[in-house]
Formats: sequence, C-alpha cells, structure tokens
Amino acid sequence: MSSNDLNEFVAHKEFKSLRKLKVLYLNEVFTNGSISFPLLKLVEAFPSVKTFFLEMNYLNKTRATPTQELHVWSNVEEIFLDDSYLNNNILQSIGVLTSLKTLSLSNCGLIGSLPNQGWCDLRNLEELDMGKNALEGMLPYCLGNLTSLLLLDISYNQFTGNLAPLANLTALRFISLSRNRFQISMSFLSLANLPNLKILLGDENKMVMEPNSFHTSVPKFQLNIIKLSKCTTDHKLGIEPSNFLYYQYDLRYVDLSYSNFSGTVPLWLLEKNPKLEDLFLMGNSFTGPLLLPSVFNLNVSSIDISDNKLQGQIPINICSTFPNLERLFLSKNAFEGNIPHCLSGMSDLSILDLSDNQLSGRVPEELIMRGSLEVLRLSNNNLSGIIVPTIFSSNRLSKLYLDGNNFVGEMSDTDIPTIDFSYPLKDIDLSNNNLYGKLPRWIGNVSSLERLALSNNQFEGSIPVELCNLYELQFLELSQNNLSGSIPSCFNPPNLRHVHLNGNRLSGPLTVPLNNSSIVTLDLTGNNLTGKIPERIDTLSALGVLLLKANHLDGGIPIQLCKLYSLSIIDLSQNMFSGHIPSCLGNLTLATKQYKSLMKVSSYFAYTKEGVLTYIGMRTLKNDVSHDYPSTYMEEWINFTTKSVSYSYGGKILEHMSGIDLSCNKLSGQIPYELGNLSGILSLNLSHNDLIGVIPSSFSKLKLLESLDLSYNNLSGRIPIQLVELNSLEVFSVAHNNLSGSIPEPKAQFGTFDESSYEGNPLLCVPPLHNNCFKTESPSTIPTTSDDKGEGSFMDTNVFCVSFLVSYVGVLLGIFVLCINPYWRKTWFSFIEGCITSTEDMLRHHGSCQDLPVT
Repeated sequence: MSSNDLNEFVAHKEFKSLRKLKVLYLNEVFTNGSISFPLLKLVEAFPSVKTFFLEMNYLNKTRATPTQELHVWSNVEEIFLDDSYLNNNILQSIGVLTSLKTLSLSNCGLIGSLPNQGWCDLRNLEELDMGKNALEGMLPYCLGNLTSLLLLDISYNQFTGNLAPLANLTALRFISLSRNRFQISMSFLSLANLPNLKILLGDENKMVMEPNSFHTSVPKFQLNIIKLSKCTTDHKLGIEPSNFLYYQYDLRYVDLSYSNFSGTVPLWLLEKNPKLEDLFLMGNSFTGPLLLPSVFNLNVSSIDISDNKLQGQIPINICSTFPNLERLFLSKNAFEGNIPHCLSGMSDLSILDLSDNQLSGRVPEELIMRGSLEVLRLSNNNLSGIIVPTIFSSNRLSKLYLDGNNFVGEMSDTDIPTIDFSYPLKDIDLSNNNLYGKLPRWIGNVSSLERLALSNNQFEGSIPVELCNLYELQFLELSQNNLSGSIPSCFNPPNLRHVHLNGNRLSGPLTVPLNNSSIVTLDLTGNNLTGKIPERIDTLSALGVLLLKANHLDGGIPIQLCKLYSLSIIDLSQNMFSGHIPSCLGNLTLATKQYKSLMKVSSYFAYTKEGVLTYIGMRTLKNDVSHDYPSTYMEEWINFTTKSVSYSYGGKILEHMSGIDLSCNKLSGQIPYELGNLSGILSLNLSHNDLIGVIPSSFSKLKLLESLDLSYNNLSGRIPIQLVELNSLEVFSVAHNNLSGSIPEPKAQFGTFDESSYEGNPLLCVPPLHNNCFKTESPSTIPTTSDDKGEGSFMDTNVFCVSFLVSYVGVLLGIFVLCINPYWRKTWFSFIEGCITSTEDMLRHHGSCQDLPVT
C-alpha cells in the first residue's frame, strides 16, 4: 500500500482476520499532515503483523494513546519510521510493545531530551536507531535497561555528557555516536566492560583525558572497526592515539583522521593487527620519517597518511611490506627524493597520491605503462623530465595529474598512429609546468577525455581542430598560454560545461559554441577578441559565469543576456561597449547556484569487507564505514575584481559569489532604476564610463551588496540617503562625478568610508570632505557684469587689446625663428611632445583603466 495518499485510517474488524499477514508496507501514505494518526491503534489493528514499514510519512500530529485504551495482543517485532515527521510522544507510549526487537526512528524530526519512560521498557529491543534527529542533553540512565540491545545508533544529534549510561549494555556489538557533543574518554572506560563490542563509530565528538587508572586494565572488547575522525581535544598541541588501542589485535578498519593526533605514525597498529585492511591517519600532526613495520602484512589494502608533517624519503621497502596494497595516499607531507621504482611492480595498486611533497627526479614510465594504476596524482612536486604521449595509453589509467611540476619540452606528435587511446582516460592535468610548442593534435584521439587542463604553460599556435573530436569533454582549461588564432567553429562537445581560455592571444569574433545549453562557465578574459557579443548568446541557457574582460569587443550590451537567468557573474569590463545599460538586467536575480563550479566531488569507497558488515546485520552499516575521496581532483578557479581587488574564486566560494562588472567601457545614459532588483548581487562596478543622471535610490534594496563602484562617470544630483540601509556594504566609491549636496549620514557602513570615496565632486559637502554645505557666498560678494568700468568688470578693454597685440607679434616672431633654425625647431617640438606625454600620464593616474588588473 506504499506511495498512496490516504486521507483517513479506520481500523476494521476484518483486519484481525488477516492472520497470515506478517509484513505491512505503508511507506509514504500519510503525507498531507492533516491526519491525527494513532500509531499504536494501527499496531493493534493488525495483530499478526511482525514488521511495519511506515517510512516517509507525516505523523507530526500523532497523539499519545492512553495505554488503558489499548488491547495489544500484537507480536510486532520491527517498526521502521525513518524519514517521517514525528514528535516525542511516540517514545513515551511505545513501551507497551514489549515484543519489539527493532525500532528505527532515523531522521524523524525528534527534538529535545529523551524521556525517562516508555521506550526504556523495551527490554527485548535489539536494534535502536535514533540517528539524524535534533535530540539533545545527556543520555538517561534508563537506557541501561535495554540489556538485549545489539545495535545503538544515536549519531547526528546534539547529545552531551559522557557514555556512563552505556556501561551495562553488555550485549552491544555496534555503537554509532558520530556527530554529537559527547565528551568521550580517551580510555573509553565506560565501554571497557562490553565484551561483544565490535564496531565503534565516534566521529566529531570531543576527546577528553582521564586519570591513568585505565592503563592497568585491559578492555574486554576486541574491535573490528573504529572511527574517531574529526574529534576535538583540549590540547592545542595534539595528543597521541588512545592507549586502549595497544590492546586491540583484531582490527580491520581504523580511522583516526583529522583529530589532531601527534607523535610518530602509529604503524604498530599494523603489527598488532595482522587482519587490518584499511588505515586512515590523514590530517593529523604526525612527524618524523615513515618507519614501516618489520613484518609483512598481506591484508592491508588502503593506507592514507596524507596531510601530516612527515619527512625524509618514501621507504623503498613499502612494496614488499604491503604487497597487496590497493590505495596509497601520502600527499601533503614533506617527502623528498625519488619515487620508489618498486611501485611500478605492484599488481594491485589502483590509486597512488604523492602530491604536494618535495619529490624530485623523473616519473618511472613503467609506473604508468605496466602498472595497474587507475588514478595517479603527482601534483605540486619538483618532478622533471619530458612528457611522452605513450604514457597516456596505459591499460587502466583513468586520471593523471602531473600539474605543478617542472616538466619541460614539447609534446610531440610523432608516432601517434601507433598509440592506442581506446582506454577510458578521463582526466589529464599538466597545468603549471614549462611545456611549450603547439598543442598536440593527438589529444583529440583520447575520445573518453572528460577534463583537460594545460594552463600556465607556454603553448603557442592555434587551438587544434582535433579537439572537436572530444565529445565527452566537460572541462577545458587552456588559460595563461600564448595561444593565438580563432576558436575552432566545430568545437561544440555536447556535455561541455566549463571553458577557460583566458590570458591568451586569441583573436577574431566571439565564436564559442552558442548552441550549447550545457555550458556553465565561459572565461575568455584577456584576449584580442573583436566584434559584438552575438545575439544568439541566449542559447547558452545554463550559463552562470560570463567573463569577457579585457578584449576589444564593441557594440551594445545585447538584451539577450537578460534571458540567461542562471547568470550570477558577468564581467564585460575593459572593452569598448557603448550605448545604454539594458534595464532588463534587473530581471536577473544573480542568486548563487549550486554546482556552478567544477570542484572536488566526493565519491564512495566502501573498504570494509562484507563479512564484517554483515556480522551484526546492520542495514546501513556500509555507509557508516565508508570513506569519501573526490571523483576528480580538478577544481575550477576564476578571477573577478571586487572591492578594488582581483580575487580568485573556486569551489564552494565560487558558488556563492555574484557580481556585475561593466567598468572601463563607453556606456552612456542613465543607470537603470531596475538594477535595484538584483537581489542576490554582491558586487556592482559601473565605473569609468560616461553615465549621466542620478544614482538610483532603488540601490537601497541590494541588501547583500558588498562593493559598489560608480566612480569616474558624469553622475549628478545627490547621493540617495537610503543607501545607508546597505549594512553589508564594505567598499563604496562615487569619486570623480558631478554629485552635489550632503553625503549620507556617517552611520553604519557609511561611517567607515573616507574622503577617497567622494573625491572629485566639488559640490559634495559634509565630513569627511572639507567642503561646508552652509558656507555660501553672499550676493554682495558675487561678481556681476555691468556697463560700468570698475572692479566688477572681468578685464579692462585696453589691457585686453594690448595683450592680444603683443601675443600676436610674439607668435609671428616664434614661427619665423623656428622656420630658419632647425635646432630650435626640434627642441620646440620635443618640448611640446613632453607636455602631451605628461598630460596623458596625469590623466592615466587620475582614473584610466589601463592600470587595472586583467587577471
């Protein structure tokens, strides 16, 4: 009966005749919230049912049914109410279901403290899931009554205090305490007497120190899985891992990441636990060299010690110590020396991340060609050598990151027909190296390529038309090279989302595919593009970031931009656009968009073997012991100028950025009043244009605005006093206009703006300016014209005539002298040229766009 919409529930006597009915599915049937639904009455109506599935229902109006009204003969053993809307009354009344073995209340909107009655009477309960609610306070001691409990999940709540109420639950095999505010003892003294405990998940709580009493006692449990990642401590300098781990010898999965642990790497865990498969120690403060255990470990498949402070060389015996290693992460340390050659012979190694170290030398070609690698990340080291095309034809390689190194040379196109590119290579990142020459045409043969980054090299020449064959391409990053010519008209991959060609010498009209509805980012900043923005640009319906800064584009700003409702960043600055600003731009909300940028997206890795997962029969355990790694390590970055500074935006920050920059053009007319409707805008720059009229008072509605630059225009009138309502405004400039009157009252953000925000407006007054609005000249002191010759006349007529005659004779003599003396003539023209140059420099210093940053 799931996924129906029931308006009413009536318990019929016929229900009790369904004696063979054991499982009842009523998921997503009470969804409108208008039914006061008695849960226990439903259980009473179906006495033969042992399992009720009531997930995704709206039961927030559930009444607590008095127990004296119930006649529960039910043998119900399992109730699943996950993702429903409940209140806490259910916990007080459900204690009558004494045969209940499984109660799942995950993500049910439960709030407040746990009651001390009702649910604590379920002495036959074996599995209790109250995760992902908003429960708080300390655990009640009545929890100790649930002596049959095998599984307890109270993760993702706001519980506080210690774990003492769990001390007597000796049957417990699984505990999930993750993402609470517990103060967990480093000795786990409260859990020491739980002999059956196998899985302990305690992420994102607080670890506290206790007296040394536990050092003399050995815990009764032998864990298979422990997760203590992202825990906090009172010790700023870090602490060593818990001492109780010394007594564990049956661990399979250990995650102590990002918990500020220090000291040497606890690789003794591998010696004491020969069945250990996965060890995660990243994001701590472990120091010293990497000292491997003296014994081989055939079961280890994953080791992650990245983002620590390890030094020295990567041990050359790492391959023999862990012969079956599948994933190795040693990034963000200070390892130096060469990459161990033995890694090339590891037949099971699929992921190798040695990025962000100080490794040098060459990359063993066999590491890529003969190995089993799927992901190889060597970014940001000091590796050198040349890039040969054959490395891209590995049997299994899917993602290759060699960016941020010292690779040099030209990527040759020789012998390309002999290379097989039929394998699923998806990511190539060679950015930030010293590669030069033309872009290799063979890249067009890597048909599976989804992301290509070759930025910040010295590539030159045109973009090869072979790139048009990359039908799967989603991300193209060729910025900061010396590429020239035009963009191939055939380049239109159907899944293309992010195009970065900024900082090159591309020319011609804007011919980027304008019929591609998937493009999200288009960055052509700092090229030599000419012509107008095509009217067909409105076909880029998904466009969120449009950057055309510092080209030679002209014409008007097309109104078709107003139809791109996904736009949140527009930069058309430093071009030659003219005409009026389209008022319809106010129709764009510029609201931030999710997935606007390419960033590291988490992918799912379930490392723990099925035998452990099914040991206690937990349905969602596989999610709880997974570890997330990015599906791609490429990340998108753009440059956008706001608050008079060029910032780089990427990842989540880019998703939350919004702004319009139309500065340094030839735009005219008035500022449209409708721009005050840009409710989501953070930055607006209209400076260095020929705009006239008044500043729209509608700008007071831009409540999120952080930067507003209207300087170097011909605006007049008063500054709207309503602008003081912009409480987020950090940078404000109306300098060098024709504004007059008083500036807004210096309160809130306007109390932080100094004279530079208003300079160049002689008729503006009130501090921080030195002009006084009340200091006006009286009529008697104002010069007037008159027929009388006296002090009121501008210039005596006789004086003017004499001056004009002398000047005229002087000019004639100067021309005569310059004509007969070449040396004086050359000196004179040099003087005039110097005056012109000085004037140009002065004008540039006072507001030209030429000195503004391009990228």
